[in-house]
Amino acid sequence: MLHGGDYNPDQWHRTPEIWDEDMRLMRLSKCNAMSVGIFSWTTTEPEDGVYDFGWLDTIMDKIADNGAYALLATPSGAKPAWMAQKYPEILRVQSNRVRDLQGARHNHCYTSPVYRRKITEMNARLAERYKNHPALIMWHVSNEYGGECHCPLCQQAFREWLQKRYQNLDDLNEAYWTRFWSHTYTDWTQLESPAPHGENQVHGLTLDWKRFVTDQTIDFFKTEIAPLKEITPDIPTTANLMGTYTGLNYQKFAPHMDVVSWDAYPAWHNPRPTEELATHFSFLHDINRSLKRQPFLLMESAPSVVNWQPINKLKRPGMHKLASLQAVAHGSDSVQYFQWRKSRGCSEQHHGAVVDHVGHENNRVFRDVAEVGAALEKLEPVVGSMPQPEVAIIYDWENRWLLDTICGNRHMNSSRDYEGECLRHYRYFWKNGIPVDIISMDCDFAKYKLLIAPMLYMLRPGVSDRVETFAQNGGTFISGFLTGWSDESGLCILGGFPGGLRKVLGIWAEEIDTLYDDDINHLLMHNGKTYPISTFCELIHCETAKPLATYQSDFYAGRPALTCNDFGKGKAYYIATRTGEDFFDDLYPDIIKDTNIHRNLETKIPKGVTLQRRDDYLFIMNFSEENKTLTLDEHEYTDLLEEKTVKGTLDLGIYDVKVLKKVP
Repeated sequence: MLHGGDYNPDQWHRTPEIWDEDMRLMRLSKCNAMSVGIFSWTTTEPEDGVYDFGWLDTIMDKIADNGAYALLATPSGAKPAWMAQKYPEILRVQSNRVRDLQGARHNHCYTSPVYRRKITEMNARLAERYKNHPALIMWHVSNEYGGECHCPLCQQAFREWLQKRYQNLDDLNEAYWTRFWSHTYTDWTQLESPAPHGENQVHGLTLDWKRFVTDQTIDFFKTEIAPLKEITPDIPTTANLMGTYTGLNYQKFAPHMDVVSWDAYPAWHNPRPTEELATHFSFLHDINRSLKRQPFLLMESAPSVVNWQPINKLKRPGMHKLASLQAVAHGSDSVQYFQWRKSRGCSEQHHGAVVDHVGHENNRVFRDVAEVGAALEKLEPVVGSMPQPEVAIIYDWENRWLLDTICGNRHMNSSRDYEGECLRHYRYFWKNGIPVDIISMDCDFAKYKLLIAPMLYMLRPGVSDRVETFAQNGGTFISGFLTGWSDESGLCILGGFPGGLRKVLGIWAEEIDTLYDDDINHLLMHNGKTYPISTFCELIHCETAKPLATYQSDFYAGRPALTCNDFGKGKAYYIATRTGEDFFDDLYPDIIKDTNIHRNLETKIPKGVTLQRRDDYLFIMNFSEENKTLTLDEHEYTDLLEEKTVKGTLDLGIYDVKVLKKVP
């Protein structure tokens, strides 16, 4: 288990005695891995072609002598001022076509040949110098890739990307439906990226620009890692991701990394119920595990408060350990922090850190970090293990992009909430200790028993056929409103929604009503039970499906709101309206039973408690503000953290976490 964080010793270049104190404190806090050199380009190359690795040699040696490891970073996330002055082409241009000044970070052009040359030179020197260093265990490539550049170099690269994708303008114009408003392109040079003062109404263009930005960032990443792979082929690479950040398609990016890592910053103790926030971050952890279907790394988390929330609440006692091991429960083999030592100046001087400005270990946050370090040492056997989900939820980046792009009334604007709709389904499984993978629509469905695809507005080629095969072979498929409306270019599917899924779902969606906040309607089950609904009411016709519930009021009262269609050996459900948690609590138990999906532990789970499993290791976490008691099954377990055996019942304190392994 890796435990450590972002370490910026170059900020303390004039007080190197602090470096020795850092090593002492790392040992005390049981931190064994540091990300080094993330924003240190100017320190390492103070002027063009002049390099100074002496400080980094010292730090790498100190880390190794301390019995710890380095995730050595490439510094491309923040370019030096001298470079921007000498090579202004590397400065980004925003969508309004204004070129940035030097400043901040993540502000370089990914297309610029100069910037690519400079980072290749730097990374080759880093790899050659430290290829045999005992501290080096991983390359931390750049930092939180993001943003886009609209400069002439990027515009030309975008046109070349489009020519490769479409081959000819006739096919591009058809995909973009450019006869609308006379948008038709007659020359490739007329194409440019979407702009607030220019073209921003062509959905296909907007989608393709987002695809291009992802592909261009991946291409830059591949440029970054090329010398690393050549010189240090056995050292893995990672690039830290940011949850469901919409600027890049992580489902396309992840295959190019050896290890997925991400930065998690939940705002604990806000007015939102703690278990809701815990559900959301469990969902995000599951996304990162699912990207490569292997353990991931928690690369950044706050050991105390951040400095950028509107209200920055201190973590209450127990929350740091619980939140850290939550990541481990979902597949992380690390707990890393931003940051190790607080900066004296600039924008992150009050961002939480392991070492505060006071500079010693005698404070609550440091003790919390050391407690996590001790726990991770006991969890070494967990490394490499994985959950084994039989359930998958489709959360697809391109589908999100299109839902965020389309124009329309309320259901196409403020209330789409695609991520929230996925979470409404996910929460049932979180509460009931059932593991879930979060996948794209291009993944293999065959390994799952239950496939859930909320708001699958876009259908890329082949998806409908694979869903049919999944259900035909005995799988259960669940979808709902706003599904199957568009192809991959943003063009509406003709012949009736939900497009290619119409056969497997056995319904036709005629139109959709949207509700004001104070509109009242209900879903009425055939057993007489009702559930409040909101936002969307899709009017559907049953073709081969059977209605299980209807709308209770308005002119479409009595029309189907929930259907089930037998398809081959499997079934397909359609939920035509937005429902609440109580509906899913009643819908899913029978489906889980019918599909023979296994829970992590067959027991009643108290509210606010979740159970996650990595192979033989059962994580039991209490995210409520109350003490809880969980009834175990008949087996005896070893409590790995407290190093004792337990059987029968398990008492959980507020924000408590247990890790159990069944006694053979």
